[in-house]
Amino acid sequence: MGRFTNPRDLYFGEGARHEVKNLKGKRAVIVSGGHSMRRGGFLQDVQADLESAGFEVKLIEGVESDPSVETVMKGAAVMEGFGPDWIVAIGGGSPIDAAKAMWIKYEYPDTTFEDMCKIFGLPELRQKAHFCAISSTSGTATEVTAFSIITDYDKGIKYPIADFQITPDIAIVDPELTYSMPAKLCAHTGMDALTHCLEAYVSTAASMFTDANALHGIREITEWLPVSYTGDHGARQHMHEAQCIAGIAFSSGLLGIVHSMAHKTGAAFSGGHIIHGCANAMYLGKVIQFNAKDERARQRYAYVAKEILHLPGQTDEELVAALVQFIRDLNDKLDIPQGIKNYGQGGVKSETSCISYEEFEAKRHDVAANALLDACTGANPRKPTQEEMERLLECVYNDVPVDF
Repeated sequence: MGRFTNPRDLYFGEGARHEVKNLKGKRAVIVSGGHSMRRGGFLQDVQADLESAGFEVKLIEGVESDPSVETVMKGAAVMEGFGPDWIVAIGGGSPIDAAKAMWIKYEYPDTTFEDMCKIFGLPELRQKAHFCAISSTSGTATEVTAFSIITDYDKGIKYPIADFQITPDIAIVDPELTYSMPAKLCAHTGMDALTHCLEAYVSTAASMFTDANALHGIREITEWLPVSYTGDHGARQHMHEAQCIAGIAFSSGLLGIVHSMAHKTGAAFSGGHIIHGCANAMYLGKVIQFNAKDERARQRYAYVAKEILHLPGQTDEELVAALVQFIRDLNDKLDIPQGIKNYGQGGVKSETSCISYEEFEAKRHDVAANALLDACTGANPRKPTQEEMERLLECVYNDVPVDF
């Protein structure tokens, strides 16, 4: 039996953020990240709309990029003291992910972080509060998904929390929040969204319901991402909606080992943090080459290449090769490095990586082992061994083709 779960309501289009004025309740917590939502006036808009609806409002600001376990626990303690019946998260993936985890701890104060990470093992939420997510970046789609990513910095590992319980009740996709998004963030989050579509389409949990969203997401993202990168507002609106349907695809269709590796390499190296979307962009083509040894996955990649992207090729193998080259060309257009060996601080291209090969080699075994245990690995079409995962990581470091 399959399952397809979305938020009850999804509001989209310019000004959609003002829909919060129609929420019903007494107290609301707003969770946000750095300063961009306040600087753009969006945080103030949401606070004013909630207060006009009769809410007492408390702010939890300053959620860091790649939120920590400590941030989650501190935020949950604030919620416990305030007692909200609505949690409204606004910003990129980090504040929304953090707010989801805070929500779990708020509803069940005795829950540990280890309890949260038991895949699809959460108790029933909405005993104390409902959840509204307002996204400001066009990639993570956490506003519509059953996932949250929290980092344990002591271990240097990102942990996915996966459960349909944390799918938001209301998702708001307002493109105005993306118009000032920096080009690099647009590139990284956009490639994250494309990865969501491609992984969901070849996932062993894919269905007719997820395929429809994944395929249309691929079509829209590949058309509009390069234009969105230039700052065009119309393209950014297309991308904001396309990344959302990508989220709908993978929330129920699940992901694969591109994300497993991205989660486990993101905070693993002292030389530099590998930005999630950039990691996905660098790893995607290599994983396609690895997965294409599986017949069903190869046929599905070939379908994308031929029927969606209209790439050249007569055989499945030629079409898969064309798809991999298409992704490489797209990375080049977006100024994304092709491998960790060319990954500079902040995801810029560099002749000298901020992550030395010596450190990478020393940690490769443990990173591979952790990636195999990641929640995303289970739905990948081809199950790698420890040795294969280590070889795959070697390929993504050195940017060499995968031929095994």
